[in-house]
Amino acid sequence: MRDITKLAAEQHLEYLPISLFGSVMGLTGLSVAWHLAQARYGTPEWITEVIGAIAVIAFMAVSLGYAVKLVTAPEAVQAEFNHPIAGNLFGTFLISLLLLPIVVAPVSLLLAQMIWSIGTLGMLIFAWIIVSRWMSERQQVAHATPAWIIPVVGLSDLPLAVPSLNLPPMLHEVMVFGLAVGLFFAVPLFTLIFSRLVFEPPIPDALQPTLMILVAPFAVGASSYVVTVGQFDLFAQSLYMMTLFILAVLVGRLRYLSVCCPFRVSWWAVSFPLAASAIVALRYATAERSLFADAIAWLLLAFATLIILALLVRTLVGVARGELRTLSS
Repeated sequence: MRDITKLAAEQHLEYLPISLFGSVMGLTGLSVAWHLAQARYGTPEWITEVIGAIAVIAFMAVSLGYAVKLVTAPEAVQAEFNHPIAGNLFGTFLISLLLLPIVVAPVSLLLAQMIWSIGTLGMLIFAWIIVSRWMSERQQVAHATPAWIIPVVGLSDLPLAVPSLNLPPMLHEVMVFGLAVGLFFAVPLFTLIFSRLVFEPPIPDALQPTLMILVAPFAVGASSYVVTVGQFDLFAQSLYMMTLFILAVLVGRLRYLSVCCPFRVSWWAVSFPLAASAIVALRYATAERSLFADAIAWLLLAFATLIILALLVRTLVGVARGELRTLSS
């Protein structure tokens, strides 16, 4: 009986998607957003700490599950990595390593530094692999989905945790490198994906939530730029305004999710872009200090919190019901 139960668990975890690390990104981003709200508006500190703790627990749980998948079904992992769309989502694991140090640093600075260093090295290698793949193999237009943004534009996340880590000044060059590569590749990738959305058939229903990823290059780019240069200047404001525009265009699509397709873990793709939008809005509100800026910041923070909380509850309910295979399809 024990062997049968073990086999059933292993077969169950074979369907665990790497994209589930998107939940860690969203939860960590939300924790950072509430930390900024605490500094700006004096919100309770426990909110930041609780969300951060949930993000760490989620990372450990998903990492353990995917490690089991790697051991018991390596061919499934390899197929996922080689997939022209799903392969890009391996960047969600590495971006999680770049973001988690922000919530880990107050507890253990050394551990946070180690996690960030591993994430940085891994993200650089992963970006190089994916760009090399794009340039050496003929790609199909149908595969140009928002997931393509993650591997290279994800380098823009590299500077975000640096101010919390007490690292040597030489890391400024690394921050500039991540920001430069991320922003540079954001332009052609966004253009390519936008062109595919306009001139090609609609992307599959299961991938509809990933459209929200198109917000990330501008939201994350703005925050990373501010962290790197130390001020919210005209360029940062421009990225923030683009964030608001793209978000306004795409946010209406969220109401179609329950209609176009049943709940899947791919819905977590909306979480980090929403959290990143709230983060940059809070940074702008702190710099601008106007009633209008504060109103937008509160609106985006509340919206991101409600959506991510709903995703968390629905995911936990699904896992408790043993629906992981269905939710991962």
